[in-house]
Amino acid sequence: MKVIEAIISPANLDEVEAALQKMGIERITVCQLVSNGRKRSKAVIDKGAQYMTGLMTRIKVEIVAADELVGRVIEAIGNVARTERNGVCRIFIRPFSEAVSLCSD
Repeated sequence: MKVIEAIISPANLDEVEAALQKMGIERITVCQLVSNGRKRSKAVIDKGAQYMTGLMTRIKVEIVAADELVGRVIEAIGNVARTERNGVCRIFIRPFSEAVSLCSD
């Protein structure tokens, strides 16, 4: 089993979910990320408070899949989330080590 982590644009989340559901993958974990990427952040002062601009919102989707499904999952996510802009879709794969769950579904 493998853990597939995909960092995608928030606009692509619904399409990625639909593509994974078509494959029969129903359980995914979704987290919101904020990063600065290659753009430089700038400090902006508004009403006396300082804010950092240039931060981008991204979504991280995590899927645990059987080894034989990994290629199909990566292809499905890539087909939906890939754009011509560099860095919009990142996919990471790592081995899954089973752990004892202390929570029940």
